[in-house]
Amino acid sequence: MKPDDETEIIDYDPAYRDAFRDLNLEWIEMYFKVEEPDRKALGDPEGYILSRGGRVFFARYEGEVVGTCALLNAGDGVFELVKMAVAPRAQGKQIGKKLCLHAVEEARRMGARQVFLESNTVLTPAIELYRKAGFRQVDLIPSPYRRSNIRMQIDL
Repeated sequence: MKPDDETEIIDYDPAYRDAFRDLNLEWIEMYFKVEEPDRKALGDPEGYILSRGGRVFFARYEGEVVGTCALLNAGDGVFELVKMAVAPRAQGKQIGKKLCLHAVEEARRMGARQVFLESNTVLTPAIELYRKAGFRQVDLIPSPYRRSNIRMQIDL
């Protein structure tokens, strides 16, 4: 694989709809159980994310989609960073970092005042990535995901 600067971040394209689903199912099924909110987002990104003012991004590396994440519009200038996934074969190449920083910058460009995320502390590399990107841990509030045990946010 080529260096990180060969990674291209692109906006949602229906041609990559299956990649959005498959990349996320791969990591979710490795660590957790697929939950109803997963099924909704992964089964219909156009209706669940895009139609509500959100965005979906893909990382393309050597012409292949190897990563994805999305911004879910939570309203009132707040977005949730969701469905961050990088294929195991592409991990360690800073692709997740590039996706995360791109999503935060796009949220800022769209006028967001805050981006938050929910995760699980068993995902140590992801939590560290979020911290390095500027997210800080905040109080956990009720979540639609049973697996969530940490909430982080960045104020823009």
